[in-house]
Amino acid sequence: MTWTMPAEWLPHKRTWMAWPCSSAVIDSIGSAQKAHEAWSTVANTIAGFEPVTMVCNPEDEGTARGYLAPEVTLITHPIGDSWMRDAGATFVVNEAGALGGIDWTFNGWGGRTFPEGAADALLARRLISETGATRIPSKLVNEGGGIHVDGEGTVLLTETVQLNHNRNPSWTRAEVEAEIHARLGTRKAIWLPRGLLGDTMDNGTDGHVDTLANFVKPGVVVVHGQPDPNHPDHQTATEIEAILRRETDAKGRPLEVIVLNGPEGLFEDDGTPMPCSYVNFSFVNGGVVLCGFGTPQDAEVESVFRRLFNDRTVVMVPALNIFKGGGGVHCITQQEPLCQTNGA
Repeated sequence: MTWTMPAEWLPHKRTWMAWPCSSAVIDSIGSAQKAHEAWSTVANTIAGFEPVTMVCNPEDEGTARGYLAPEVTLITHPIGDSWMRDAGATFVVNEAGALGGIDWTFNGWGGRTFPEGAADALLARRLISETGATRIPSKLVNEGGGIHVDGEGTVLLTETVQLNHNRNPSWTRAEVEAEIHARLGTRKAIWLPRGLLGDTMDNGTDGHVDTLANFVKPGVVVVHGQPDPNHPDHQTATEIEAILRRETDAKGRPLEVIVLNGPEGLFEDDGTPMPCSYVNFSFVNGGVVLCGFGTPQDAEVESVFRRLFNDRTVVMVPALNIFKGGGGVHCITQQEPLCQTNGA
C-alpha cells in the first residue's frame, strides 16, 4: 500500500489549527490579546472557504470561543504550543482513497520547547483519532513545516532541519530521504542548505522550508527573495534561488521559479531581521491566504498571486504578530485532504 501526501492546492476536508497558549510565544507577540486576535483572524478567514477545527487547552475554551466565528469547530486537548503544522499529523491518502496520518517523532524543534511542550508530541494522535485516519508512525524526528511536496513525487527539505544533530543525529542523508519518500510517496528530494537567520534563533526552527520555498503548481515554485546585498539573508536567498533554478522535479521538468522578495524594515528588538516571508501562505478551497506585514511589498505579492490564481480568491491577513511568535499562516495551519473516506 502506497501513501501519498497530496499537493496543498487540491481539495481539503478542513483546516486544523491550535489556539495560542505558550507563554513564550505570547510574550514574544506582546500580549495574549494580540496572539488571540492573530490566530482567530486566520481561522475566521479560512472558515469562509472551508471547515476549520481549532484545538485548545480545556482552560482556554471559553476565551477561544469568544474570538472564533460560530463556523469554527472547537475541541479541547492538552497542547503546549500553537504550531499545528509542526506538531499535528501530516495527512496522506492511499490508492483506495483512504486517509492516513503520519505521526512523526516530535521533539520540540530540536528540544527547544521540551519538556514544557511535551504534550505536543501526542497531538498528531488526537488528530488521527478525530479524523478516523490510519496512524502511520515514523521514528524520524520531523515537523510538518520542514517538508513541502508537489503531490507528484517531489519534496523540498532543509539540511539544517532533518539532518540536524538535535533531531536525527544517527541518520544519514540517504536514510532520511528513504524514510521521507516511504511516508510521503515522494521519490525525489531537493535539499536546501539552510534557513533564514531569524529562524535559527531561540524561537526558530533551524530553517523550515515553508519560509524558503513552496510549490504553487506542478513544476512551479515560489522562493523567498532578499535583494539587499547588505542583508544577512541575501546570500542564503540567492543560493536557494540558484539551486531551484537548476533543479528539475520528479517528472524531469525544469522548475519555474518565482521570487517573492521579503518585506523590508522588520527587525527584532536586538536588531536581528525577522524571518518574515510571503512564501509562508496557505491554500484553502477556492482561495489562497497570504501573510501581510503592512509594508509596500504586500501589494506587489498580492498582485503576483492574483496573476497566478485567477480562479481563486486571494486574501491577505495581518501576519506580523504571528511571525513575532515564531511562524506564519502556513505554520499555524494543517490541511486535511478530501478523500474517499472523509467525504469525497
